[in-house]
Amino acid sequence: MIRTKFTKIVATISDRRCDKEFVQKLFDNGMNVVRMNSAHIQKDGFERIISNVRAVSDQIGILMDTKGPEIRTTANIDDENLVFATGDQLKVCGNPDQLTSKECICLSYANIANDVKVGMHLLMDDGELDFLIEEIDGEGFLHCVAQNDGELGSRKSVNIPGASVKLPSLTQRDITNIGYAIEMGVDFIAHSFVRNKQDIMGIQDILDAHNSPIKIIAKIENQEGVDNIDEILDVAYGVMIARGDLGIEVAAEKIPIIQRSLIQKCVSRHKPVIVATQMLHTMITNPRPTRAEVSDIANAVFQHTDALMLSGETAYGNYPIEAISTMTRVIAETEEAVAKETMAHYTSFARSASSVTAFLTHGAVHSQYEVGSKAIVTDSYTGRTARYISSFRGISPTLALCYYKHVTRLLSLSFGVYSVYQKKVASSREYLYHGLEHLIDLGLISSEDTIAYVGGGFGEGKGTTFLEINNVQDVLENYANYDLPNLEKPEV
Repeated sequence: MIRTKFTKIVATISDRRCDKEFVQKLFDNGMNVVRMNSAHIQKDGFERIISNVRAVSDQIGILMDTKGPEIRTTANIDDENLVFATGDQLKVCGNPDQLTSKECICLSYANIANDVKVGMHLLMDDGELDFLIEEIDGEGFLHCVAQNDGELGSRKSVNIPGASVKLPSLTQRDITNIGYAIEMGVDFIAHSFVRNKQDIMGIQDILDAHNSPIKIIAKIENQEGVDNIDEILDVAYGVMIARGDLGIEVAAEKIPIIQRSLIQKCVSRHKPVIVATQMLHTMITNPRPTRAEVSDIANAVFQHTDALMLSGETAYGNYPIEAISTMTRVIAETEEAVAKETMAHYTSFARSASSVTAFLTHGAVHSQYEVGSKAIVTDSYTGRTARYISSFRGISPTLALCYYKHVTRLLSLSFGVYSVYQKKVASSREYLYHGLEHLIDLGLISSEDTIAYVGGGFGEGKGTTFLEINNVQDVLENYANYDLPNLEKPEV
């Protein structure tokens, strides 16, 4: 059996660099999911990216970001950078229709004065400029003092650590882009600056109204999102740990602890988790990573994340293919070391069997260590059972035979899961038989392997009901006599 990397890679792609040859190279070097940043792409750009990605493979997941409730400065007067020195006094106001000057920085959020307090800091341009609020007057102006030297360009980001901003979760542009995502068959929507479960439900209501199977990934990038992670996980499909804005909103020394905690929570809840931002940032301009970046990737793999994400490295960097291949090599090397920990590694993911699905999938992973199962095979309508298997982080791959093509892409974010589409047939026995032949043809298993098979006997949406452990050749040779629970009525 061929063992490739289990940790998935998400690569950001721009509509300015998305030709099929480029996407194919990223895919060949380890990319599993394409991310589209909606802040910089229009409808025709989305269509171009999606068309080219689908032409390369219908198993590549496609993820679209929303902008979410963000605050930015307005355009500068004359569109020139404004220079500030430590100690400069200035005013800040919420006026999206006014240009920004050195005397008064205007923000896109009109009610800013109602959501901040004296003593808070306004961090602008990804934290490059720091302004301390010294006074809030009756006219809604924030009187601030610059805490460092720097320049401010037009329409730069604004972060306010400690503030609970009352912005609506979805902008009109977000709503429009969600409509495009539904129309074009995107697989995931990653919602920015998620603060609570209501932020997720606002998108879910739109998806439900259109009967869309798109899944929502909650981007955690402020303290509110961290504090409310349990309720967010109740309603989100998965989580992205967006360390860029999170590292501005929260003290930098806390980020590694938050990352570890969020990964553990997601794994215990059987939810995919992505670690994002500056994984290989220097490879935007350099052909080789720093040792710190390599260690950052390895650390996330040691923490058992489902996926890692590249942003500028692949969207506009000079070495996109090298960045993907570097990440793949680091992942593979680290996973090999993790796999050698065998039982000690697996035991750390033992969970209480709170459901039949958890009990049976836990047993399937346990079989890898006790009876040497080389793979876990499952047939899948929704991907739920495969995600449960994935969350126990075994050392053998999970091979999911999917009844629907879009489910193969949903599993592109799940650790160790390899999914293939296979048309539905009359019985579980026949479906497994053809599936094993297919997996052998793909080189994912051999006829000599012992496999664990996890399935359900009651059909779509009825859950997991049995676990079988068999030799592949025995199943294939005894097809006429081999049977599995199959209580569905035959299709006519």
